[in-house]
Amino acid sequence: MTMLRTVAFLLALTLASAAGAADESRKTSPLFMNNDILDVRIRAPFTTIMRERGAEKDRPATLTYNDAEAGEITVELGIRTRGNFRRREETCKWAPLRLDFKKSEVKDTLFSGSDKLKLVTHCDKGPSVYTQALLSEHLAYRIFNVLTDNSFRVRLLRITYVNADKNDREHTTFGFLIEHKDQVAKRIGLKVNETPSTETRFLDPRHTNLSSIFQYMIGNTDFSPIRAAPGEPCCHNFVLFGEKEGSILPIPYDFDMSGIVDAPHSVPSVNFNIRDVKERLYRGRCYNNEHIPESVRTFIGRKEAIYDLVTANEFYKAKTRKQTLRFLDSFYATIESPARVQSELVDACIGRPKPASQR
Repeated sequence: MTMLRTVAFLLALTLASAAGAADESRKTSPLFMNNDILDVRIRAPFTTIMRERGAEKDRPATLTYNDAEAGEITVELGIRTRGNFRRREETCKWAPLRLDFKKSEVKDTLFSGSDKLKLVTHCDKGPSVYTQALLSEHLAYRIFNVLTDNSFRVRLLRITYVNADKNDREHTTFGFLIEHKDQVAKRIGLKVNETPSTETRFLDPRHTNLSSIFQYMIGNTDFSPIRAAPGEPCCHNFVLFGEKEGSILPIPYDFDMSGIVDAPHSVPSVNFNIRDVKERLYRGRCYNNEHIPESVRTFIGRKEAIYDLVTANEFYKAKTRKQTLRFLDSFYATIESPARVQSELVDACIGRPKPASQR
């Protein structure tokens, strides 16, 4: 009887695991189910698109990829430039793009369930430093994926751009797609919160603190989980999920200004007294300080997995890999030292009440 109970228990566990995996599959777009690099060809009038950056009009395009079972698949879509800083011609010769898929076109394809997706591009097809910066921004998203499922998933692409304006002239480079906020909402079971602004006390404290230390880890100061930049929806380089006060999840995105990326166009924020994007500044809220020990344990517990993302990246140049590992080493030297955690995180938090003598 004991053995029968054991077998029954293991069978139930297996079935429960299979059911969980099936449920995950239903909630997650096929495109973001794994992290294998995807080869695609995108044909569009790119000269026109880059000349008319800022135009709120899609241009017709096609995207082609190979499916293991169905062979070559081509879908029609709309494409336009997107973004703010990187959209400017003086910043990037090749602006970020938005891919607008039609449901009828992507049904039963890898892009099923996808509508409007952000494509992070290489900025400039010249020096390799731009490609390495793109790979490092992709890495930043993947690091946050390792830390929490409450994050934007990404898919690395090797893209052959076919310029219909230039007799189908081609060039091939890397890019990556970012999971749409509605896809994230479906996957994590929360609604997108469209509030114009919020307060720290309304945010989930554990997740907010984890994301604050993550931003410190990658050397990013270009964000706010409670307010937007002028002309933007809330919040600056964050999307809010959920509506219950005290449990709203702020999920970060857009890391090109961070030290771990060190993009050619990156500059330190004018709001802080830092001279280089590689100079870390903790911007976590004092309200969430009680969760710092738990967050630190999470980072230490996932250290090996995070380092593996760097060492296993076959597309990194040796110099980039070395610099990235050194940058991560300096972060871990901080959080593995209780004294430095106290001085550089706990004591450096934002919003500490002033002593009575200074009120």
